[in-house]
Amino acid sequence: MDSTDLEVLKTVTHWQSAGADVVLATLTQTWGSAPRPVGSLLALTTEGRLVGSLSGGCIEDDLLARMRQGRPATPEKMVYGVTAEQASRFGLPCGGTLELVLEPLHAQSKIQELLEAVSRQQVVARVLDLTSGQVAVVPAQRTDTLVCTEAQLRSVHGPRWRLLIIGAGQLSGYLAEMAMALDYQVLVCDPRPEFQKSWQMQAPRVETAMPDDFIVAQRPDPHTAIVALTHDLKQDDLALLEALKSDAFYVGALGSKATQAKRRERLALFDLSAAQIGALHGPAGLPIGSRTPPEMAISILAEITAVRHGIQ
Repeated sequence: MDSTDLEVLKTVTHWQSAGADVVLATLTQTWGSAPRPVGSLLALTTEGRLVGSLSGGCIEDDLLARMRQGRPATPEKMVYGVTAEQASRFGLPCGGTLELVLEPLHAQSKIQELLEAVSRQQVVARVLDLTSGQVAVVPAQRTDTLVCTEAQLRSVHGPRWRLLIIGAGQLSGYLAEMAMALDYQVLVCDPRPEFQKSWQMQAPRVETAMPDDFIVAQRPDPHTAIVALTHDLKQDDLALLEALKSDAFYVGALGSKATQAKRRERLALFDLSAAQIGALHGPAGLPIGSRTPPEMAISILAEITAVRHGIQ
């Protein structure tokens, strides 16, 4: 399952190779309520095809109508929702205003180079000169954000968030696939040979280090989530001892409430503060009555998303 960025970029390269006239729309700024975050992509052709989204659909319809009249010759900015009439017409939430850049793509737009970088889970910036249409793709940091001036659009692509999974079981496979669709860089660790051999995903591959060494080596930062899913108390506890000391924004572990209570008692015997132990999300996931591995993966990723957005 591809992330939204990856889906758009793959489709654009396919359209370009088929000789279609393609325009890439990038959401650069929002005011008030907005359906999609800054940096969202939408690609359109003069033939009426589109992939990605910037709103609930009405803006896309208007852009398609503009494309039928011909694509712009150079990059240009557009604003939707300045007036109450526009907000109503384009289905924007009350008070919502969107600014976007429309960019006609060509052979030098470096979409293929960008696609290859994102496919390798690299974080890069695509720098567009709004006057000439020239493009550069350069390395970027996970903490970088989109910047749009009168002269330049610098958009950031690739996974800005990381998910470290301890354990390579069936649940981990579902969680990894769903997280990658949400643009996480996913790394999986399991030192147990039998689970390494049964791992069916080509990417991410399974790291074979001990869980505590793996966590230390990854240097978790505030853009990192960590989940222990081995069902092996020793392996999970090793990971949690280091994860709870880190700057990770989320640390969770699989297991019942009784298992978590005993785990917290064990963790208290080590050099962890009460606040660090209290930061553990256990049982990991929102209480949605999940029973199957896919349902459990949904609940865990939903809780990670809620914590990331400051809801929990």
